[in-house]
Amino acid sequence: MATRAKIPGIGDANMTARSSARNDYRCTIDRNQSGKYCVRIQVHYPRHAWTLGIFFLASSFDRAMKKLEQALDFLQHQEEKLWFWGVDRAEDMGFSAEFLKEAGLRLDRRSEFPRKATNVSLPPERQVPAFVLGPMRRGLAESIETSREVSRGAAVGR
Repeated sequence: MATRAKIPGIGDANMTARSSARNDYRCTIDRNQSGKYCVRIQVHYPRHAWTLGIFFLASSFDRAMKKLEQALDFLQHQEEKLWFWGVDRAEDMGFSAEFLKEAGLRLDRRSEFPRKATNVSLPPERQVPAFVLGPMRRGLAESIETSREVSRGAAVGR
């Protein structure tokens, strides 16, 4: 979605700044040792200038993609609550973790995020459009295929 250009003399600077601020999501997927798909999401919320890392596990790629869609929708609509309990009231991180757990998500406390990630930017508090999910799904599927090929190559090379 393109950002609207500011027409001189119409609107105010705060509205323009707010409309151009977009939540940035970075997503990765890989298979863990038990064969489950681990989806990691790192979201940067520019309105409060903070970043939240979460992850979830799924038994199949299709379930991972369905859960990813639900997670993005949850993160889009719960930004204020997540910020309040995660940053403003940081001493009570237990509540924040419980809030995420109810949605099937977990806090990702790992400090490094993989470089190769699928990215998407969305206007705050808006529905996640379906056309955004197609390219994201393809990008994550390609990363799974690439990691499988690397694993096969390493096994054959031994």
